[in-house]
Amino acid sequence: MEILAFGVQADEKPLIERAFHGHDEIRCLDVFLNEDTAPIAAGREIVSTSVNADLGAGVLEILAAGGTRMVAQRSTGFNNIDLDAAGRLGMTVARVSYYSPYSVAEFAWTLAMAVNRRIVRASTRTRDFDFRLHGLMGRDMHGRTAGVLGTGKIGEAFARIAHGFGMRLLGWDVAENPACMELGMRYVPKDELLARSDLVSLHVPLMPATQHLIDAAALKAMRDDAILVNSSRGGLIDTAALVGELRAGRFTGVGLDVYEAEAGLFFLDKSLEAIADDTLARLVTFPNVLVTSHQAYYTEDAVGQIVDATVRNVLDYREGRRSENVLVPRS
Repeated sequence: MEILAFGVQADEKPLIERAFHGHDEIRCLDVFLNEDTAPIAAGREIVSTSVNADLGAGVLEILAAGGTRMVAQRSTGFNNIDLDAAGRLGMTVARVSYYSPYSVAEFAWTLAMAVNRRIVRASTRTRDFDFRLHGLMGRDMHGRTAGVLGTGKIGEAFARIAHGFGMRLLGWDVAENPACMELGMRYVPKDELLARSDLVSLHVPLMPATQHLIDAAALKAMRDDAILVNSSRGGLIDTAALVGELRAGRFTGVGLDVYEAEAGLFFLDKSLEAIADDTLARLVTFPNVLVTSHQAYYTEDAVGQIVDATVRNVLDYREGRRSENVLVPRS
């Protein structure tokens, strides 16, 4: 039986093919799953999708009509999947509930330090043989305060790195993480965290309750010289409101690995096209903003774990087992 995998990156393809070898045939496509590409899956019982796939009701209905009975998503987040529609259509849906938290936490710190120490600007200057230091002054992280919104596995890994820098730790979450508290983290209300933190990093899942968690009011509560990092989901930040604050000259730096309207843009080459998204086009013009294309998870370790978990999800489906990765069970 051939499995169809959508949205496969070139670096990811050999890992997927090697992991599935001996289990199933797998065909890897670089196109993303949406209403236009869903008919390609006709006749395949199982499809595997990437984080930017459109798995709304319309796409799921096309897949189900073509014979698809199982969707194996290669990510932890599943805000792009209509789980109610999947259940109604009798489709099994599984995700990857765990992979290396260090991949994302380390990248979040890479963004934080890059905007703090003006690395992109400095690199651009030296390529032009301009070796001046004017405008490149950063700040020590030691002795400053890191605010961590979301203290699960990734947030904890981020906090451990902050602790290594010698930072004070503030946390916000629905449940306190004892491991973070052992590092000296103090849990406070969100507004207090935003008002007191020199660095704010987001590590919460995207759901209705967290949509625009960082809205206009939250941005205004932050310090003018704060650093804001988002390596979780773009919808956590009201980007239009963020642009407004940046235009007012606020924030030392903003590092974004995700963007709320990234579907149809991220993971694709748009370099020869006019970008119709005025908000994103304006965002990348700010000298204190660094935007990357949802690559925080993209390490050999993390992608390898994601692929291995996807293989297990497929085998579990075949053999009628249910694991913690199953979002919609087999009917």
